[in-house]
Amino acid sequence: MKILLLEPFFIGSHKQWAIGFQKHSTHDVEILSLPGRHWKWRMHGGAIALAEIFQKKYQNKKFDLILATDMLDLNIFLSLTRKQTAHIPTATYFHENQLTYPWSPTDSDVKKGRDNHYAFINYTSALTADRIFFNSKYHQRSWLSHLTDFLNQFPDFKNLENVEVIKNKSQVLYLGMDLKRFDQFLNTKKENVVVLLWNHRWEYDKNPELFFETLFRIKKENINFKLIVLGESYHKSPPIFQKAKEVLKENIIHFGFAKDWETYAKLLWQADISPVTSNQDFFGGSVVEAMYCNCFPILPNRLAYPEHIPSEYHDIHFFKNNELNATSSADDLFKKIKNAIMDLSIIRKSNHYQNFVDKYDWSNLAHEYDQSLAKLVTS
Repeated sequence: MKILLLEPFFIGSHKQWAIGFQKHSTHDVEILSLPGRHWKWRMHGGAIALAEIFQKKYQNKKFDLILATDMLDLNIFLSLTRKQTAHIPTATYFHENQLTYPWSPTDSDVKKGRDNHYAFINYTSALTADRIFFNSKYHQRSWLSHLTDFLNQFPDFKNLENVEVIKNKSQVLYLGMDLKRFDQFLNTKKENVVVLLWNHRWEYDKNPELFFETLFRIKKENINFKLIVLGESYHKSPPIFQKAKEVLKENIIHFGFAKDWETYAKLLWQADISPVTSNQDFFGGSVVEAMYCNCFPILPNRLAYPEHIPSEYHDIHFFKNNELNATSSADDLFKKIKNAIMDLSIIRKSNHYQNFVDKYDWSNLAHEYDQSLAKLVTS
């Protein structure tokens, strides 16, 4: 089966996912992409650019299926290429969405109400696609539950019945990841002191304030630890990162973006505990990577995280998620990290964190992807 994968935002986890699927699928997967920058413009104009490239590049090639990601306005792409794509089944994969994603309060589009447009692109693309895939149960549940409220804000012809239509053609297809590539960099040699890890984007939705303020409390109690801070930083990264770099300078092993993937992998294996404070994660790829490298996860009891850990271990790895009492949540996180540090020898002897998440490796997921997509062509 020949699959055309459309990705207008070809960078980071989107790029890794597309290449991983192409590599591990038994189908013939062709990737048509645009550079991963200017995300708002990609959602507006990416479909037009990809349609033009498609018409020039694939005049004489036939595809059995089109698989697009949530960054593409599928309706525009199909309308501009209808002579070639009118009878091709389509699917949309939701890495994230613009309906439930917490927009930055400083974004001018929110103040002007323009943020609705991006959510509407996601909605109409889902309505058009023959199948919709979400990367977690949490993502599927949250998007569908908010869709009714989103449509109800409009004056008339709300077509609320479309929520059920979309629900009936949606399913969960967990994010495929190339986790086994970490194996070659396994290093059993550890620091003499516990190593804490941050390996997420340096953005507000990852709640770095709670993470670093908790570490400041631990340092004030004269508890010894080392720190690895990874992840991509942007020109408007929260100022807490600069404060942390100064306050925790004696604790830092690494602070900043890894120069290459090998360095990133080696640093993950070096870490012991991965406390996570994110306010938003539709799947949590960086969390899964840390767990695969046997970092002890300490997670908020919400979002997609409970799907990564068997229920019998939830009391150990989750801190309270008290939205009405931030102090209570912060205190519980502090206690969980402190207790984990005290139990370092036990943590290092355990290696089951990897077992929780190896189900997401392409070696285990590729067949499920292939079967789910093949059904669209044969049905």
